[in-house]
Amino acid sequence: MVLKIYAIPMSNSAKRVAVVLYEKKIPHEFINVDMTNQEHKSAAYLDKQPFGQVPYIDDDGFILYESRAICRYLEAKYPNQGPKLAPSFGEGEGEDSIKATALFEQAASIEISNFDPYAGKAFFEGLFKPFFLKQPKDEVKYEEAIKTLSDKLDGYERVLAKQKYLAGNEITMVDLFHLPFGSMLVQGGSDIMTSKGPNVARWWKDVVSRESWQVVKGDIPTGTVTFD
Repeated sequence: MVLKIYAIPMSNSAKRVAVVLYEKKIPHEFINVDMTNQEHKSAAYLDKQPFGQVPYIDDDGFILYESRAICRYLEAKYPNQGPKLAPSFGEGEGEDSIKATALFEQAASIEISNFDPYAGKAFFEGLFKPFFLKQPKDEVKYEEAIKTLSDKLDGYERVLAKQKYLAGNEITMVDLFHLPFGSMLVQGGSDIMTSKGPNVARWWKDVVSRESWQVVKGDIPTGTVTFD
């Protein structure tokens, strides 16, 4: 039974999962949730995703939600398919394996604590409100979010001056987690991802050019997707 992902094609959280699906070349079926008609608030949907959000996956009856948890699950289930996007917990022995896992978790914490809240707020104020809610952009809140994000990216610059990616010299899913909101920043009026510093710009150019992202950066393809 092919893995099913329930979401809407433009969802940033779903794009986080979709990038990993395409990186790992995992066959799947994308099922569009009719949020316009409140399908995500129906009893049947809430039985699967108790918060009424997208995405969630159904992997032969195994239900999982929260995009980052889904990505970790996909890597754990398909460790030898496509690029390795996270250290396998318990893989190998000795201090090197422990350190690799610790560095990955450190990078994951950086993304969710120092990037996502501020890039997400800038996206909401700079793009989501004016285009989707038809409300005026709050310039003060937007500039506050960009200023805080700029300060956080100073830390990124220091990290990336010493290594190619956030968890070391190999790409991981944590780098990919930045793509949805990071790519929306320019549409909201900020070039911060390419102008902040040379190492952030180099890293961002690398990550945003991934073939997987080119497929899903607009709207995620719906229906059944297979790979040769």
